[in-house]
Amino acid sequence: MIEILTPDQIDRARTTGALVGDILHGIKERVKPGTNLLEIDVWAKDMILGAGAESCYVDYAPSFGRGPFGHYICTAVNDAVLHGRPRDQRVAAGDLLTLDLAIKTSGVAADAAISFTVGGAPHAENDALIRATEEALAAGIEAAQPGARIGDISAAIGDVLTGAGYPVNTEFGGHGIGTTMHQDPHVSNIGRAGRGYRLRPGLMLAIEPWVMVDTDELKVDEDGWTLRSATGCRTAHTEHTVAILESGNEILTRPTR
Repeated sequence: MIEILTPDQIDRARTTGALVGDILHGIKERVKPGTNLLEIDVWAKDMILGAGAESCYVDYAPSFGRGPFGHYICTAVNDAVLHGRPRDQRVAAGDLLTLDLAIKTSGVAADAAISFTVGGAPHAENDALIRATEEALAAGIEAAQPGARIGDISAAIGDVLTGAGYPVNTEFGGHGIGTTMHQDPHVSNIGRAGRGYRLRPGLMLAIEPWVMVDTDELKVDEDGWTLRSATGCRTAHTEHTVAILESGNEILTRPTR
């Protein structure tokens, strides 16, 4: 289903998106070497419920997972990149940590992800991965204009990722979002410009470039959820929810501070 939201729903999505951004960056500020992934999940739960919001993950049970997910945030470390199910694991200085969060308020969802190095010290491999996903996200958002096509977004993202020397997986990518978290259209992280669904005002998209250093293949953890690079290489993932407007687009998941 491709959902076109009303102006009132887009306005409510602004509130949801700002909360997503604030929770993600609030958690990032609290993470330090020795932080447990289960501790991060408790922080996310407290912040979501404290704001009167609803988790999109706790009861999430799609066909590709071993559901329900049962947690409030995705936490992926180093070679993990997508659907990272929180577990009893402490992060160390230099680890590459990805946090992915989707919530709903007033009946409208928003979804975003950030990757960062635990401890904050420069780390050449981490920094290159994160920079590539952030630049790819910026390019994808720039291409997400009313009247453009999904393929324009995919091509813009893919040009940045392949230009940085990274292979691109096509199994998982961005997606439509609205009154539910995952909707059509699928937004691949590589593609051909001028192809696919034409973007219309009222469409919301979760655009999410992610990469692995030396492979485009994934493997699944025994938890049935966490997706890791097949070679054990490091990974990064950056995501924003974007609304297509008459005048262009708007990033909804920036933090307010």
